[in-house]
Amino acid sequence: MTFTLNIGSTAPDFRLKATDGRHYEMADFNPYKYLVVFFTCNHCPYVLGSDEITRETALKFQSSGVGFVAINSNSANTYREDDFDHMVKRMDQYRFPWFYLHDETQETALKYGALRTPHFYVFDIDRRLVYTGRGLDNPRDGRKSSVNDLDRVLSELTTGNKISVTLTNPIGCNIKWEGKEKHWMPEAAKDLV
Repeated sequence: MTFTLNIGSTAPDFRLKATDGRHYEMADFNPYKYLVVFFTCNHCPYVLGSDEITRETALKFQSSGVGFVAINSNSANTYREDDFDHMVKRMDQYRFPWFYLHDETQETALKYGALRTPHFYVFDIDRRLVYTGRGLDNPRDGRKSSVNDLDRVLSELTTGNKISVTLTNPIGCNIKWEGKEKHWMPEAAKDLV
């Protein structure tokens, strides 16, 4: 089993409940020309330190047809703050410009090969993967970042340019897998980070 999608892979489908109470599948995002799927959570300091810059990037590229889908796959048994009720509260408080989906079974994280929070996947008009990895080079303190890979990739993608860097290591907390210690990750993924 591959733990991180290869560049050129088709976006894996899912059916997940969002904080708005609806269930979403990949086809629900067809109105968007391009799609950013990213794995996140409610508590990770790398998420908390970079969410506002991710917001700025999402708003910047809205008019270019880019949609953003956030997925929380963390086990609430590991971090209670990552349960669905806390997701709803967080979206009510911050009103992020993305859909926030709950991957309670963690099957979607495994399909995508999500390693960290945050971990970004950028898909083109054919829903083929053109980039995966970090959003910023310093997500824990986003305002001190010198490189915004997500902004760069979306600038290249939306202007029809070749993606200059397609793969970076995601920087953040490990996904919190059900029944595993806090720092566990799938064995085959360890050589990818």
